[in-house]
Amino acid sequence: MPDRPATAPPPGPASDDHPASEQPHGASPLAFHPLVFQSEGDEVTVGRLDEGTFVVLPADGAALLRRLVDGAEPAEAARWYARSYGETVDIAEFVTDLGELGFLRDPDQAPAPPPAPVRWQRLGRAVFSPVGAALYLALLAGSVVVLARSPELVPGYRHLFFTPYLSVLVIVMFVAQAPLILVHEAAHALAGRRLGLPSRLSVGRRLYFVVVQTELDGLVTVDRRRRILPMLAGVLADLGVLAVLTLVAAGTRHSDGALSAAGGVALGLAYSTVLRVIWQALFFLRTDGYYLVVTVLGCVDLHTTAKQLLADRWARLRGRPAPYDPEGWHPRDRAVARWYSVLMALGYATALATLAVNLPPIVTRASRSVLDQLSAGGGHRWAGLADSIVFLFLTVGELAVSTALYLRERRARRAAAVPDALPAAP
Repeated sequence: MPDRPATAPPPGPASDDHPASEQPHGASPLAFHPLVFQSEGDEVTVGRLDEGTFVVLPADGAALLRRLVDGAEPAEAARWYARSYGETVDIAEFVTDLGELGFLRDPDQAPAPPPAPVRWQRLGRAVFSPVGAALYLALLAGSVVVLARSPELVPGYRHLFFTPYLSVLVIVMFVAQAPLILVHEAAHALAGRRLGLPSRLSVGRRLYFVVVQTELDGLVTVDRRRRILPMLAGVLADLGVLAVLTLVAAGTRHSDGALSAAGGVALGLAYSTVLRVIWQALFFLRTDGYYLVVTVLGCVDLHTTAKQLLADRWARLRGRPAPYDPEGWHPRDRAVARWYSVLMALGYATALATLAVNLPPIVTRASRSVLDQLSAGGGHRWAGLADSIVFLFLTVGELAVSTALYLRERRARRAAAVPDALPAAP
């Protein structure tokens, strides 16, 4: 789920180059793609649901845009703005900005058809209905009762080791976690689709972690209170999964109370689900918890502002000019980023330090095990060797994928920064 859109400046005053009386874009009404407007206090979020592009405008800028969308010619809209707000506007620059945002379309281009109703909307409404909530609470209550009667079933670190073969453990956890992660993301999607919002699934990167994420760009077009459930839906689904896995472990135990193979795997998955819930509290990685905090605090693009604030502070410490202008930040982001940037820096430092401390011993131990198996004899040599090699491969595999995603993002940023090809020399 993305941040709220970036802010846009209010309509600029008329300049000598483009006085309001001129009509550089005033010959006829402009043609627009379908736009949505969502008011929030003194600001309005405007954007295109079909493209997932949005911008936050001041109320007067949004009113001017509405005037143009309703069919007013630019020059007439500029005169209306002057009468309504007591100041002139550079309508040519305003229209140019609208074109750069992708809001305008060619007058000869047929308007896009209304977006089709999103699929699974009825299912989303059913899942997040009062009946669905009652069934969900009953499921949680049942798991709590089971755990109260059998505290040994509370998921813990020891439950991860349900097999002596590390490679089997990693493969089973990886394969079995995939559908559980999809349940988490499907909950986000259904909670958004019940509101009629499109969604899509993608693979991304958070620092050195590979993540699956649900993109709900249209969430910024609904009232802030209605955004809370789609943001919390993933964690609520995880808690439901945790309850189901606990009940499976309890229901499949042997008569002597020992865990069955299925129960052992279930509790191992339950513990990893607990870790996934805790992960959502790592705000600096833009998890579900981050988006919830951003929404509650009324921020726009807190993460970007905090990163730019840190870059400015680092530049000043080195005696260099700050690369970013604080005037370009949303006031609420600027206020919150003063303390959030500190937490973000500490979070990144802790995550990197954890990797630096824990990864080398794990790789060293797995590598030594490979060497020991090569030099050992006996019938179990090749089984142990395969186990160690697979474990080593899977341990560093996520880092390799994360690095590949980082390099792809870096190439994309560089490509975006390269200007269009220069015209041929005469």
